[in-house]
Amino acid sequence: MDINTEKRVGANIRRIRESKNMTQENLSAKLQVRGCDITRSALAKIEVGQRHLYVDEIIHLKEIFSVSFEDILL
Repeated sequence: MDINTEKRVGANIRRIRESKNMTQENLSAKLQVRGCDITRSALAKIEVGQRHLYVDEIIHLKEIFSVSFEDILL
């Protein structure tokens, strides 16, 4: 992904996370339970576009948030 796309996707993740009243710590814990080794600081980097996402992480986010892939990616 290019930097603008990563920033947009990160902003989408933050918006969705906040709409679900989840902290970065809560979300990273839910991801870790599912086998994604993401710390709160790594999640913070994702949300500002400084770390890219792997496909399995996107799938887990979709399931945790109960949203579509479009909600995360577009």
